[in-house]
Amino acid sequence: MTWLLNPLALAERMNDTTQDLLVLDCRFDLTDPTLGVNQWSAGHIPGAAYADLDQDLSAPVLQGVTGRHPLPSQEAWQQTLRRWGITPDTHIVVYDGANSMFAARAWWMLRWAGLSRVQVLDGGLAAWQAADLPLNEQVNVRQPSELMVSCPSDWLVTADELVQDAAQYQLFDARALPRFSGETEPLDHKAGHIPGAVCADFAQNLQADGRFRSASELRARFAELGLAAPASASSPTCYTEAPTTVCYCGSGVTACHNILAMQLADLPQPLLYAGSWSEWINDDARPIATGS
Repeated sequence: MTWLLNPLALAERMNDTTQDLLVLDCRFDLTDPTLGVNQWSAGHIPGAAYADLDQDLSAPVLQGVTGRHPLPSQEAWQQTLRRWGITPDTHIVVYDGANSMFAARAWWMLRWAGLSRVQVLDGGLAAWQAADLPLNEQVNVRQPSELMVSCPSDWLVTADELVQDAAQYQLFDARALPRFSGETEPLDHKAGHIPGAVCADFAQNLQADGRFRSASELRARFAELGLAAPASASSPTCYTEAPTTVCYCGSGVTACHNILAMQLADLPQPLLYAGSWSEWINDDARPIATGS
């Protein structure tokens, strides 16, 4: 299964009652946490449930300890997936407003739980509406499931690991250059980036219409950024001395967008530093770099 789905293909699958399909609306606004759910209530892809970044896709924040969107525990995430009625056979399609930054977080987390039938609606709700497809307020009522999940710890890297063996990792920061360089910081109490990281603004994974660039374009993009990776995902031994790729951002959300883009480019899946910049800066002993 490819990781992207276009709106017309989704509309066709919604008419196939033989498939167990769940659509998740992941719209959210970092500066107005109620905006996404209000937009969903006003109209969404027919039958879509709402996946709230703060309530469903994150654990409670521990001030001074975690980042702004810590990952939920395996147990809590399992309970959310059960509440949505997800089984191993459920085909899940996630979307947000346009640029897939929140949808990518859901995509990563669903796969982290061991679910394989997960796709991102390419271009998000904007693409759905551009295809003249309908919105309504309908929500499908699903029976809770008994899904069992196993979330692998080796998909993640911790701040301590990054500090202790920095040379082992190649870091890609998904934030835009002004935040990466420390020129501005609208969300966190310190500005800058983790030393040695490369600025890999997630928005550059997209075309002007919000759809992802082609696989070849994405491969070229990350090669230009200096990604030390195998020539293809099927030949992981090409660069045995290459450092481990790590994606991070402000709070572990847009980092998943870069992970998705690398997967679309047939590159090996990088690790996620889920705490990201907003966790990193909680410890004054962790180094900070500025500039581009």
